[in-house]
Amino acid sequence: MSTKSRNYFLDNYKALLIILVVTGHFIEPCYSNNLFLTTLKWVIFSFHMPAFIFISGYFSKKTISFEKLIQKLVIPYLVYEMLYYLLYVFVIHKDTGLYLNRPKFSLWYLMALFFWRLATPYIKKIPGSIFIAITAGLLIGFSQLGNFFSIPRTLFFYPFFLAGYYFQESWFEIVRKKWKFFAGSLVCILLLFFGGIFAANISLTPWIFYGRYSYEDMGMTPGTGMLVRLGCYGISFLLVFALCAVIPKKKHFFSVLGLRTMPIYLFHGLIYSVLKATPILKQINTPLETAALLLFCVLLSFILASELPNRFVAWISSAPVTLPKFPKNLGIPPVFTFGKRKTW
Repeated sequence: MSTKSRNYFLDNYKALLIILVVTGHFIEPCYSNNLFLTTLKWVIFSFHMPAFIFISGYFSKKTISFEKLIQKLVIPYLVYEMLYYLLYVFVIHKDTGLYLNRPKFSLWYLMALFFWRLATPYIKKIPGSIFIAITAGLLIGFSQLGNFFSIPRTLFFYPFFLAGYYFQESWFEIVRKKWKFFAGSLVCILLLFFGGIFAANISLTPWIFYGRYSYEDMGMTPGTGMLVRLGCYGISFLLVFALCAVIPKKKHFFSVLGLRTMPIYLFHGLIYSVLKATPILKQINTPLETAALLLFCVLLSFILASELPNRFVAWISSAPVTLPKFPKNLGIPPVFTFGKRKTW
């Protein structure tokens, strides 16, 4: 995309989100140590991945071949799964295996993105597809699949991807102008949500926004779990839109983070895994230590957005992929069709 036509609003939005992704992970071992970190944990997880996935859906309108999906998502997934495995086994000595059907750490996003991009060209043809996706996200809470092929997260977050896929660029300006409506609606749903939780004497954790855990895992009955998850959908969607009002539209020094989210997303988990194996993060408590940790997260994001990590990610994602093609005279129908190109 040329400099003149580039949408820096979305770059800046992604820059904020990727910093929150890094921060959300690094405060995980210590977020219960003080009220500020606890509040920050709740705020971050209530919208950062929904917004990130929403923007991913927005940028997924262009149809690509099945080979490209393998090249851009499957091969990087396999490479980084191997890197995580080697790190776990030989550096931090964590008991694990090379389970390719159970993504390690944040790699679930690559697996989910592959399935979303594969399925959406077909699902978009179904009337009421977003409502169907939300229903699937509610029902998957009954399962005990855990991290198996990241199915619970894939279904839980799919409504945000699909909404982004349908979203038009001109709508962002409308959302920015209607920020009072979204902010007011957010306040109302938060009062209803937490008021109901308090009245019902239900104990909640940030797990309700993870999408990975079942209702039983979170200690809720199926009915309560579905209502809580439905409330989470409402809160997350409203936050995604309300934040549009405060995201700058012009290029800034931090815009580069939004342009290079993938190396930050993929590499920060390796560093976090090493630090998590030590007592350092668990002991963060004082205001000074908290500020130092947050500053570290921001600086780490900029370091991982530098040229070397970006080139490595680009190199991994450019490996040539050629799948066998069946002769047309065999009468075998194409398995996947994206746009005008047919992949056999």
